[in-house]
Amino acid sequence: MTQQHEEKGPAQSPSTYEDAVEVARSIQPALNKLILIFQRTAEGSSLTTSQVSIMNQLRMRGPSRVSTIAQAELIRMPTASNALYQLERHGYVERHRDEEDRRGVLVALTQLGESELAIVSQQRASALAEIMRWLEPEDLDTANEVATVISKLADVYRPTMNGEQR
Repeated sequence: MTQQHEEKGPAQSPSTYEDAVEVARSIQPALNKLILIFQRTAEGSSLTTSQVSIMNQLRMRGPSRVSTIAQAELIRMPTASNALYQLERHGYVERHRDEEDRRGVLVALTQLGESELAIVSQQRASALAEIMRWLEPEDLDTANEVATVISKLADVYRPTMNGEQR
């Protein structure tokens, strides 16, 4: 792979698109299969993957406007509003006026939401552990190193709704 830096849009990526495609083609089939297996093993959960993602955003960022949640989740406002309505019906989130701008509404995770998120996150970690336990110990060590890279990618990559990088 080359060490060039290529600029795309407003953000500069440290790797070339060509190098990224080479790696992506290599891992994409297995990644798709593992995502499908993981989703099927986590199907009995009380929360959908999208709901968990929204609740994790609220846990990390604190009370947020619906527009901020929609942007972070790469979904449209009506989709975010509907997802939040479903979470609110179960008592996992609550809405309240923004004290800094009384015209705005903030959505926050409730104690029940925090508790349910912890339970579901543990269930999903267990489901993933069931998949990963089939690795040899040295491969599990490698997976632990890759986890750092995956977490970094989740932190640094910020696409927009139209697919461009922010």
